[in-house]
Amino acid sequence: MIRTLIVDDQSMIRVGIRAILEAQDDITVVGEAENGQLGVERCRRLRPDVVLMDVRMPVLDGLAATRALLGPERIEGHTPRVLMLTTFDLDDYVYAALAAGASGFLLKDSEPEDLLRAVRVVAAGEALLAPSITRRLIENFVESRPRPPAAATALNGLTDREREVLRLMALGRSNAEIAASLFIAEQTTKTHVSRILQKLDLRDRVQAVVFGYENGLVTPGNQG
Repeated sequence: MIRTLIVDDQSMIRVGIRAILEAQDDITVVGEAENGQLGVERCRRLRPDVVLMDVRMPVLDGLAATRALLGPERIEGHTPRVLMLTTFDLDDYVYAALAAGASGFLLKDSEPEDLLRAVRVVAAGEALLAPSITRRLIENFVESRPRPPAAATALNGLTDREREVLRLMALGRSNAEIAASLFIAEQTTKTHVSRILQKLDLRDRVQAVVFGYENGLVTPGNQG
């Protein structure tokens, strides 16, 4: 059973999401919160698997709440998956949340089946990278900011093969697609991905995409 927590300051949004989730046999809602501070407190007490987190809320916004749950202040032994709920006009906030460790984001006007798929995907430990909007979001944000000065240093610890795998990850390729492109076994690709995340201290594929763009392995508009 996937345990979820809904954090949104709009009660109608919370009611709607709860109704969709609780109609499923494999998902349950363990709690709700109307601001980020309550969301953090209830998450630490209820220990859900997935937190559906609004971006803009009173008291503590979704970005700060995500950092509290996934950053240095996180509770040892419990690291929930955070799925951001947003609208198109909050790109900067969502990008920062992805960089902070959120597993993906979902537009508030998405179809119910997209919401359910998103919850199941992130609960399974995957990053929600499939929608093309995710990549466009990252491209738009990275285009508007300078590249970090430590880029070359961060990449020096990777082998040439690992750099190529990371570049393809940043382009949104799945393990199977990377394996086909590089003519290697899918299990070998999984091993490369694991080593890349470990070497760069990245939490998941979302952060790998962010890293790839920020460090120049992929440039906005580059389709590989």
